[in-house]
Formats: sequence, structure tokens, C-alpha cells
Amino acid sequence: MSTIGVAASCSCLRPGVWLLKPGVQKMSCLGLHTAARCAAKDCYEVLVLGGGTGGITMSARMKRKVGAGNVAVVEPSKTHYYQPLWTLVGAGAKQLATSARPTESVMPQGVDWIKSRVTGLDPDENCVWLENDKKISYKYLIIALGISLHYEKIKGLPEGFHHPKIGSNYSVHTVEKTWRALQDFKEGNAIFTFPNTPVKCAGAPQKIMYLSEAYWRKTGKRSKANIMFNTSLGVIFGVKKYADALLEIIKERNIAVNYRRNLVEVRADKQEAVFENLDKPGVTEVHQYEMLHVTPPMGPPDVLINSPVSDEIGWVDVDTETLQHKKYPNVFGIGDCTNLPTSKTAAAIAAQSGVLDKTISMVMKNQLPTKKYDGYTSCPLVTGYNKVILAEFDYKAQPLETFPIDQSKERVTMYHMKADMMPLLYWNALLKGYWGGPAPFRKLMHLGLK
Repeated sequence: MSTIGVAASCSCLRPGVWLLKPGVQKMSCLGLHTAARCAAKDCYEVLVLGGGTGGITMSARMKRKVGAGNVAVVEPSKTHYYQPLWTLVGAGAKQLATSARPTESVMPQGVDWIKSRVTGLDPDENCVWLENDKKISYKYLIIALGISLHYEKIKGLPEGFHHPKIGSNYSVHTVEKTWRALQDFKEGNAIFTFPNTPVKCAGAPQKIMYLSEAYWRKTGKRSKANIMFNTSLGVIFGVKKYADALLEIIKERNIAVNYRRNLVEVRADKQEAVFENLDKPGVTEVHQYEMLHVTPPMGPPDVLINSPVSDEIGWVDVDTETLQHKKYPNVFGIGDCTNLPTSKTAAAIAAQSGVLDKTISMVMKNQLPTKKYDGYTSCPLVTGYNKVILAEFDYKAQPLETFPIDQSKERVTMYHMKADMMPLLYWNALLKGYWGGPAPFRKLMHLGLK
């Protein structure tokens, strides 16, 4: 398939709509961003699906490229969350409210905000379907629909969250329950899980474990806690350099790691967690818990499953280097909803956004994209209330570090970067389309050593 851009037409458009005068096109702005140009259009030059990190970032970049009135974002949620902060919220180090802002406040000024859900994609006709059978056409489509949480795939959840002693940092509805369970801990097993599916921020399931251990040390409860990390994986972390550092910490802090264990049931009334042994089909283990942190199974959004834009699993099928769709050259993907073989993080989205911006520019000019994404992603592995190992790596699981120091060591400076600097960078640079990852900074840092 050629990656040259196509001059896609708004073929789902009602005949003659572009012939109407601007005043006639300006219909009711119901469902559109109130600060935006009030034009309930049904065709846009750039349509963005999703108002999360990737969607807002790319809509800001596209606004500068084609003009605000030619860009729309489809997003039903009224609140936008900076989810990387939830690790610290679950440990009592940050307040949940500080991670939230109204979606209206982060939507680029002038861009149309369509407050609806996507119910279907028809890339052959360059249009998508929304709730109430509304059809929106596009010339270029950016899919940034994120990843879906599936607590319901664990028997006993999500209803089990109504009981004490159980929480999850992955949901706005359960992250504060983690902090409550942490505080209420008395004596027994503290179990932290990692599911048998792709997840966003793969380091988060163990970050809360290290923070919990530190909290119990501080409060004099550590000797009463048997801390267990039950992971479906066969390794503690996918990059050896950081895995070796984490295993040293695990050994020093007397944490038990049970590999190839997948949570399949929670009996919250009995405080029991049931795990399957992935190496012994049919064999299960039951553990009593005093605290349980659940990382849910995750997967592509329902609208992408069996969609023409998706692979056989349901992830948006894009080129690993350009982020252009493999079949439809005017369709692009970014972030957690794609099948890019890298860790799903906000840092990855930042790096992808810079590449995708260049890709779309070239496609709009009917030229071949030249900028290439190397799989860069980052995971600030919080190992205490003032310590972080800053993991940065590429597609090949090789370190791709920004600073000219050994980033596999715990550092106070990296904690403050995670807790204090990164939120500022997120709200004020990334979401405004001005932060494309640390690659330029990395080059300057390393050039300075030569």
C-alpha cells in the first residue's frame, strides 16, 4: 500500500452542504464546545476521536495546521484526568482533585467539541457514526480512543469494591479506596496484581506496592505485612537494566513475587483472592488478603473491535514508524488504542505526537512521511515517597535515557520530576501541542558531554 496521502473527500456529506453560505451552515451548537466556533457541521478537515491525552494533544497541533474551525474532537466526558498522578493519589501523596480539570478547559480554543460517543467507523466512506445515528465526515481522521478497563472480567468485580480492604489506582472511582485500604491495614497479606492482558502504564501495579511498603515502614506496620506481587508476567519488568534494579529493591524490602499468576476472582466478603497458575492450566490458588490492589484486565474500546481500522484483536492497525494506518492513508492512530509494540504511557503519546504531526503534514502535501517513531516510552518507577527510577526505553526494550546519569538508580530528583514537574508539563505544554517528548533535550544533554 502506498503511504502517499490522498485527497479524501467528505463522501458521507449531504449533497450540496458545502454550497451553503456560512450563515446557513451555522446551526444549533448543542453538543459542541461552548467556546468554539458555533457551527454544528457534519464534515471536518480533521476529525479527532477521543479527548484524552492523545486526542487533545493532536487537536491542538491540528488547529495550528488547518485552523480551529476545521478541527473537531469527539469526546463524551466532561472531565479530563491526568491519570499518571493516580499512583500518588492511591498512596495519599496527592489529592484526586488535583488530577482533574473540566474537558472544556483543555479543549483547544475554537475547536469544535462534539459531546458524543463514537458508535462506528466507516473509513471506506471517510465518516464515523455517533450516538443518535449522527454521521460525521472527515478528510483526515485521528483515532485516540484510549484503552478500556474490564474489571467485570474478574469474577466478583466490580461489585467487590463496595467492600473494604480493596482498591485500584486505575479508576477514578476506586483510586481513593486504595488509600483507605492502605491506612486501614492491620496485619496479613497485602496483594498487588498484574493481569494477563496489555495494560496502560505497566509499572503502576508495582509502584503502589513500593509506596505501600514505605508507608507501613513509616507507620510501624511493616513487620505485620506479608507483601506479595502476583503478576501474570514471567519477569518483573521488560527492560533488563531496570528489572535488575527492581529485583534488588524487592530483595532488600522482603517482597514476595509470584510470577505467572493471574487474578480470576475476588471474594470480597471473605477477603479472598483467587489466582490461576498460567503455567498449570486449571490450577488455582486462593489467598487471604488484608489489602488487595487490583490492576484490571484491559483491551481495545468496543467500537474498535471488528472495525475496519483495527487488527484482529481490536487495536488500531498503524505503521510502527509513521503512525499512519496500514490500509487507509488518511487515517492515523495515537496512544493506547494502537497496536504499536511499546509500553502504553503518556510519555509514549508525547513522543508519538511529534512524529504524527510531521507525518500528517507530509500526507497533506501528498509526500512520503520521513519522521520515524522509535518506540520511545517512559515509566517513572516510584519506589518510595521520595524515590524514582526513571525508566526510558524503545521498541527493542533498550534504554533510551534522557539524562547523562545512571537512571536505574533511585533518585529524589526524579521523584520531584514525576510528582511536581511532569503535571505542569502535561497541562501547559503537552496538551497544548508543544511537547513532543524529550528527544531534542536528550541530544543536547549528551552532546554536552562530548
